[in-house]
Amino acid sequence: MSSENAEVVEPSAQQFDGRSFTQTAKRLFHATRPKFFPASVLSVLIGTAWGVQATGSFSVSVFALALLATVCVHAASNVLNDVGDDSGGTDRQNKDRIYPYTGGSQFIQKGIMSAPEMARLGISLLTVAAIAGLLLIILKGTMVLYFGLVGVALAVLYSLGPARLSSLGVGETAVAIGFGVVPVAGAAWLQGATLDSTLLIVSLPASIWVAMILLANEVPDIAADGATGKRTLPVRLGLTATATIYVTMHIAAAMAIAWLTYAGALPLLAPLLPAVLLVLAFRSGIAIKKGVEDRNRMTRAIEGTLAIHTAGSLWLCACILYMHWWPAT
Repeated sequence: MSSENAEVVEPSAQQFDGRSFTQTAKRLFHATRPKFFPASVLSVLIGTAWGVQATGSFSVSVFALALLATVCVHAASNVLNDVGDDSGGTDRQNKDRIYPYTGGSQFIQKGIMSAPEMARLGISLLTVAAIAGLLLIILKGTMVLYFGLVGVALAVLYSLGPARLSSLGVGETAVAIGFGVVPVAGAAWLQGATLDSTLLIVSLPASIWVAMILLANEVPDIAADGATGKRTLPVRLGLTATATIYVTMHIAAAMAIAWLTYAGALPLLAPLLPAVLLVLAFRSGIAIKKGVEDRNRMTRAIEGTLAIHTAGSLWLCACILYMHWWPAT
């Protein structure tokens, strides 16, 4: 979506109507909000790169299964989040949403799919993830089960159940763990890396960047979330504090990469791009402080946050692989 115009055509029942295989596949695919899949895919890539760098070997089958399981859990989380937000009334009364970034897929509200259909889709995606996880357990052992249980639990409890982590102000933490720490550490371990403190620090930048995507996306939804009892951090803290947290966390991500460089885990130029990306983070922080008062600027802030995550994650992955291909002597 062009940031020059925050108003775009939202999905319609006519656009996705039809029972043909093509239309059904199109409907199911877009219901998962695939625009956000890089948030989990890139974490798997970072973890895999770390595993390859640590062991010098690469298992294609293990990587493919890990990627499939992670994306399916992510897709299920998106779908079930729409179900949870619809039942709570959040998405139905969200007038400030910036589609397609905030306010959910709107598939239920627009009559494209019913809430039960979306719930069945979410369960089906979790089933596929479970099958991929079972194959990984056969290949790599029961440790896979623990990674999977944490990821699925966070995906489901984020929006559903009595806890509803997103309503408790810990949604960002859940996303950071579920789409950052778990897939990075899990993918690295599957390729043979050791689970240690250095790997945890490697997972921090991706964890922070993906959590900041959620934080920025929650800003336009403040009114609807607050009215329906969804007490996200922006609802609890307000725009100024949210902007401060946003910028501070991006600085923390850059510092984690600087520490890894100092420790010799990354090449000397590794902190360069994260430092440049901080300029974009500061600009986005200013927009967040104003909120939907300036919809175009808020849209650019969301898009900028997505860009920081994508560029930063690819850069981190490349830096890790650089250490594998050209190790320090």
